[in-house]
Amino acid sequence: MLDANRSGTAPASLPAATPTPPAATPSLLAATPSLLAAAPVPPRAGWAARCTRLLLSPYARLSLLLALLAGGAAGVLVCEPQRLLTHGWPPQLGGAAAALVFAAAYGLCTVVFVPRPLLNLAAGAMFGSQVGLATALAGTVLGAGVAFGLGRALGQDALRPLLRGRWLNAADGQLSRHGFRSMLALRLFPGVPFWAANYCAAVSRMGPLPFLLATALGSIPNTAAYAVAGARASAPTSPAFLIAMACVAVPALAGTVVAWRKRHRLRAG
Repeated sequence: MLDANRSGTAPASLPAATPTPPAATPSLLAATPSLLAAAPVPPRAGWAARCTRLLLSPYARLSLLLALLAGGAAGVLVCEPQRLLTHGWPPQLGGAAAALVFAAAYGLCTVVFVPRPLLNLAAGAMFGSQVGLATALAGTVLGAGVAFGLGRALGQDALRPLLRGRWLNAADGQLSRHGFRSMLALRLFPGVPFWAANYCAAVSRMGPLPFLLATALGSIPNTAAYAVAGARASAPTSPAFLIAMACVAVPALAGTVVAWRKRHRLRAG
């Protein structure tokens, strides 16, 4: 080696070492998802996301609710359920099947604004006092539950920001804080339409269980009176019919008096 260097001969150069890629560090791996998330979204995916947000927006759901209610109301006008009072129930249905079908139809009719007194009278006229009462109560709870669910899922987010009036805020606070007793009073003392109470409760923060329980308990007296009146409609001068009509009129009058006396408290709220 020394002789070779002294003679001026250059030593053979060693091959250059190939650099090895650095191992992936944890910080780089951790940053990979964020880099992927920051990648540009294809136009088609962005358009689909915007359409989904639009369809699920509060006002789109409220529009769907209004369309469903309008369609249901139009169907009721075409089918004319009031003809049951004059033509009776179809002969091919009878017994428990007829009661179940009537309860389902009762519930759907109340969702689209058909007055409950008419349906209660029909239940008593077709099934008698006892079965008519049970059928009407089942339809009442079913209709209230369907209306509450539709209003809560499709209308609450869009309608709650509109509760800015003093009376609306007071009614909303009453239903939200004292849901059971407020709904029980509304059912016991008729005055507010059935469908209006359902959708008002749905827009409030009232729970579904107190709402359904108060509806079931509070609707018994009024529904029983109408069912008895419907069962005795052929004898309007009978004592049972007159007592039933008195049981309808007295709670309505009492509810009017209570509402009149509490009007100052509602304004103050």
